[in-house]
Amino acid sequence: MTWFDESRLDDEIALGSADLRLRTLAESGARIRREAGAATDAIAEAVGRASDARPRAVIAAGPDSRLLRAVLEPWCPVPFVAWPSAGLPGWAGSLDLVVVLAPDGSDTGTASAVAEAARRGCQVVVACPAESTVAQHAAGRWTTILPTSTGDQLATAVAMLSFLHQVDLGPSSDPDAVAEALDTVAIDCSPERDISINPAKMLAIALADAAPVVWGGSVLAARAARRVAESIRRTSGRAAVAGDAEHLLPVIEAARPRNVFADPYADGGRQGSERRPVLLVLDDGAEDPVVHDHRRRLEEAARARDVRVVSVTTEADGEVARYASLLLNGTYAAEYLRLGLVED
Repeated sequence: MTWFDESRLDDEIALGSADLRLRTLAESGARIRREAGAATDAIAEAVGRASDARPRAVIAAGPDSRLLRAVLEPWCPVPFVAWPSAGLPGWAGSLDLVVVLAPDGSDTGTASAVAEAARRGCQVVVACPAESTVAQHAAGRWTTILPTSTGDQLATAVAMLSFLHQVDLGPSSDPDAVAEALDTVAIDCSPERDISINPAKMLAIALADAAPVVWGGSVLAARAARRVAESIRRTSGRAAVAGDAEHLLPVIEAARPRNVFADPYADGGRQGSERRPVLLVLDDGAEDPVVHDHRRRLEEAARARDVRVVSVTTEADGEVARYASLLLNGTYAAEYLRLGLVED
């Protein structure tokens, strides 16, 4: 039987066993700065090529295109298409801009897509390792490689978004602001900070005996919610769901009212082992009335079923920085959840 031992979250020996994973999270801001700095000259080259005319459309190709879609779809002034499958849309041509994120540069489907884009005469901007398979297939007159080295999807995306902002195709996504937001989370959630003042450790405790239901209202907060739910599933092996309000409401409404007189050790412990939902709200400060309405409905349903509601908030500067902050908070909590779970 697996149970949660919260004392491990402040135990030096236990924390030492998770040092590599926690250190990797703490270095998230440094990776942003490293990738953005290394790509500065290449970004300037790509901006120079794109300055003549606005593209007919922007195509984000490859399996990592979904993050770009979450950022760009509400903002991009020209038609935007995310194309995560192999190849390109049949209409893509020399009037279009193809952007590709390939953090490790080894995906053959992405390599095929960039080769096809170069062959059709598209302007191509690829963020990938300079000597990778994708970079080799991207060679072309209208291709710019933004060199990356960390394998970090978010850091790679921030370098690309910096280019897109400079050509007026995307919102402001200052790499320094994103890095500072991540540094702030790393300080707040550091393993050196004890449970009483560490938001990620407190969140891990809130999720320890629950079935997390994760919701974010804006497009980016919703993506962060899906990524956090993935992290919880990966670190704990337990169910965690994320989705739109209409998909999560039935999960909350199906929760049985809590029986305060139930014996958690009765009936062989089966009653105590049942995990009730906990609603985890990722709040990036979106002012959309629809977002507020959906949150109200979820929280009212949670109160009616005695389901606990936990919120993660951020005051980071910029949409991408707020997304990164929420995601790192949730990822830290997932790692602390992993650390606290022990076999009886």
